[in-house]
Amino acid sequence: MQLRTLPLLLATIFSAHQAYADDDTVVPQVEVTAAHLKSARIDLSPNVGTTIYSIDKHMVDQLGQGDNTPFNEVLLRLPGVSQDSKGSGSIHVRDDHANVQYRVNGVQLPESISGFGQSIDTRFVESTDFITGALPAQFGLRTAGIVDIQTKEGQPKSGGRIGVLAGSHDYVQPSAEFFGTQGAFNYYLSGSYLSSNLGIENPLPTRSALHDQTRQAKSFGTLSYFLDDNTRLGLMFGTYNGRFQIPNNPDQQPAFAVTGATAPDSSQLDERQRELNRFLVLSLQKSVGDLNYQVSGFHQYSELHYTPDPIGDLAYNGVASNTLRSNTANGLQFDASYKLNDAHTVRAGLAYTRQTTHSDNTVGVFDMNDDGTQASTDPRSIIDNSRQTGKLSSVYLQDEWHIGAPLTVNYGVRFDKVDAFVNEQQWSPRINLAYQLAKGTSLHAGYSRYFTPPPQELAAQSSIDKYAGTSNAPEVALSDNVKSERTNYYDVGVSHQFSSALTMTADAYYKKIRNMLDEGQFGQALILSPFNYERGYAKGLELSAVYSQKDWGSFLNVTTQKAEGTHITSGQSLFGPDELAYIANHYIHVDHDQTVTVSGGAHYHWGDSQVSGDVLYGSGLRMTPDDGAPNSGHLPHYTTVNLALTHTWKTTPVGSIEGRLALINAFDKVYLLRDGSGVGVGAPQYGERRSLYAGISTSF
Repeated sequence: MQLRTLPLLLATIFSAHQAYADDDTVVPQVEVTAAHLKSARIDLSPNVGTTIYSIDKHMVDQLGQGDNTPFNEVLLRLPGVSQDSKGSGSIHVRDDHANVQYRVNGVQLPESISGFGQSIDTRFVESTDFITGALPAQFGLRTAGIVDIQTKEGQPKSGGRIGVLAGSHDYVQPSAEFFGTQGAFNYYLSGSYLSSNLGIENPLPTRSALHDQTRQAKSFGTLSYFLDDNTRLGLMFGTYNGRFQIPNNPDQQPAFAVTGATAPDSSQLDERQRELNRFLVLSLQKSVGDLNYQVSGFHQYSELHYTPDPIGDLAYNGVASNTLRSNTANGLQFDASYKLNDAHTVRAGLAYTRQTTHSDNTVGVFDMNDDGTQASTDPRSIIDNSRQTGKLSSVYLQDEWHIGAPLTVNYGVRFDKVDAFVNEQQWSPRINLAYQLAKGTSLHAGYSRYFTPPPQELAAQSSIDKYAGTSNAPEVALSDNVKSERTNYYDVGVSHQFSSALTMTADAYYKKIRNMLDEGQFGQALILSPFNYERGYAKGLELSAVYSQKDWGSFLNVTTQKAEGTHITSGQSLFGPDELAYIANHYIHVDHDQTVTVSGGAHYHWGDSQVSGDVLYGSGLRMTPDDGAPNSGHLPHYTTVNLALTHTWKTTPVGSIEGRLALINAFDKVYLLRDGSGVGVGAPQYGERRSLYAGISTSF
């Protein structure tokens, strides 16, 4: 991990491009043009007063599975990020449930139903800036953290990479990359396919899960054509197709009788889920003197289909819901920057997205008596379909003002409007400052007003009246629409470079929140449902250190945080009456609140070999004790250690070959991410036991 400023990042990118240049008199010109336009694209996004942690290919290579590491697990090595279920790609940034914005080559893509982070293939990422804090006016809607990805692009010399990683749990993942440049045209294409018997966290502490097979295919491509030295036309596309078995929890007892059927053993249930995501982006980028701009049009489609075990789900849960959720989004995004003079750089932009969400459900239920007993053992089906079209509009204007040598201020305002399940809007002022206290020491501080609409793709319309008198009737017959979250965000931080090798940072934040958004799993399907706390707050402190020498280096991140909310004001039918009554009069920890999170790692090079390791510590997510208040307890703390050994054979008849051995959870720590209790928490989930992986790849 590297902590670096924007100028250093640009210099790194430019020098990397120069390193690829050869003696050809034409190709270097194209490559220098690419570097210039990439720098211009990055310059569209200000970083004054924010906290930025950068991830490059070198850091990814230090992780156990290298570029086969799921992208959400790469992000776990950053300050303020804690883990949850990898099956849904969940991470938590500064105690937010989701609320993470993914930008690829400057374009913010809409969220998918299954969580877009899961759809990103780490191998196509050239570098990532992870931005947190009081964000400038350019960033809105999803604001807990900005994952700003610059993808790999074509290189002057055509080539590629083919590899495979295999190991425990019948894990096999082949992958391929191809890239090149032909005159003014360059391309990068990648793809991978994963087969494993550990797709979603095991509900048991055993090494192998029951009924947990997954198949996942990913593809990505970026094509660009330079119309002239200052104009680039780009096409970017990606697909994700995932199939999951829902893992079984044995020794459960049926709660309902089904006419003419015997309940299958709970270890033999056959519930499945399919997830699909695809996107397409067409962009025009131009640099004209002091003016840089990029305009993009995008299309995104995501789908999730849960198929129950028809008899098993009815026997154990009284409900068997065949659920198909889909979301189509189309939109435009425009960003521009103009350097007025040496003191002022003005940035402005707008974005518009139109989404259409379909929720189609065929739900098997039983009729029930008033006393809660089963009135009939003959199930019947209820058709519960809904459709919603929504619109998101945003506009911003800001100025980066270099007041003097030590002080820079970025101030601005943005306006956001949502028209979907709710019709709301907000003006959001922002101000950030950066001050150079002394050589090697800098201070930043900022205030931002945030407006976060509920995720339309998850916020299906309530139809609770259809289930009255059935086994799917809620205890609370009320479900108000989910509202937009409104936040006042304060952030201050300091960075000090102790030497050329050691840099340390500290950052503190406080968020005061109205209509605090949270999400929970309230059924068998891995579909999260949003709801609001009327009021909430979050606060925390992040410490980070990076040490880097020629042949070795290390990093350490320590985060302490707390987030609480009170009075649930939407989606009330998802909860029990006692739970609602308690939360209405008390602040409770949100279910994803983890008091202390630590991540760290180290690596050492010798010759063409490298040994590396990393560690993750969590004090435990929240749980509800049998006789306690909601989310009043926390799970036991855990520490996991991962190790990796790589070696490169640079000159072989088939190109450069890299071999890799990885040991995940080296000390075989048995730990719970979730125990099935808590507000909006699904089944128990144990972390992956000790696993061994081996990989080989060739670059040509």
